[in-house]
Amino acid sequence: MQAFVGAGGDFQRLDADFVRVLEDVIDALIARHVITITDLPTEAQTKLFSRKSYRERRGTQALTLFGDGDFPT
Repeated sequence: MQAFVGAGGDFQRLDADFVRVLEDVIDALIARHVITITDLPTEAQTKLFSRKSYRERRGTQALTLFGDGDFPT
């Protein structure tokens, strides 16, 4: 399978980088009031909140669009 999708580690790193880009695009759309977080499916909201919370705990630079980190469930 790895031979089909490329060198495993490189592909996974690129995939993770792309996910980060998508998160940043969603953050920018929300900040510009193009969409609201509630426009997204519940599962997408949950995943975004989980990733954002994880990034904030790690101290990674991230936009804080949802208040002080208390995310709705």
